[in-house]
Amino acid sequence: MTVRLRTRDEIEKMRTAGRLAAQVLEMIGEYVNPGVTTEQLDKRCHDFIVNDLACIPAPLNYSNAPGQPPFPKSICTSVNHVVCHGIPTERKTLKLGDVVNIDVTVIKDGFHGDTSKMYFVGQPSVLAQRLVKVTQECLYRGIRQVHPGAHLGDIGHAIQQHAEANRFTVVREFCGHGIGDRFHDEPQILHYGRPGVGLEIQSGMTFTIEPMINAGKRHVKLLPDHWTVVTKDHKLSAQWEHTILVTDRGAEVMTLRDEEKEA
Repeated sequence: MTVRLRTRDEIEKMRTAGRLAAQVLEMIGEYVNPGVTTEQLDKRCHDFIVNDLACIPAPLNYSNAPGQPPFPKSICTSVNHVVCHGIPTERKTLKLGDVVNIDVTVIKDGFHGDTSKMYFVGQPSVLAQRLVKVTQECLYRGIRQVHPGAHLGDIGHAIQQHAEANRFTVVREFCGHGIGDRFHDEPQILHYGRPGVGLEIQSGMTFTIEPMINAGKRHVKLLPDHWTVVTKDHKLSAQWEHTILVTDRGAEVMTLRDEEKEA
């Protein structure tokens, strides 16, 4: 496994891309309402990314596996029991009580910023509120493990322990990943595992942490569109994601939103 450590110039470009990706999630929140289609959310994000931010939406026409059709939209919208990679469509209209993950990746000057956030459509159920809260806590607990000399297994262990302590389950088929001038790079960041195992973390690494946590069993299935992943038991799923830089002192969240700075 070859993991590239970022140069000072690359890090600055990634900071810019990360900041812009965060702005997309900040912009779109007011439009996540009952009666809105996920296609409409995609169009708003696409126009904002291209016209306001002068960026490229990385998911559009992206494919990472032989035989996989290119992803047809600019963002992923994963509603309720959709775990990840939900394709925006005019057929999917948001309704009261829905929970939706919006996953955004932008390219600026050749470098990627990748992040996602959960949104509520109106008043969510108590279970949905708790799942979304615990999943975000899992992300933050994983981030707190990041510092030079730690191991990738420390991240996964912290996430798994917190999820399972709250009687939720961790999706194992999908993981975080290295990121930079490539959308998906080494290393893989598992959201489960044992402390002290795996690759040693070094200053200059950049990767995503993006736990997918289910309210029911952890098992998932891929739909015939070759992209959309759902829970097998149709129970709710939640995900939060940030792009992380490893510094000499710990973790820098490159996609931090203003609401998190104030928290």
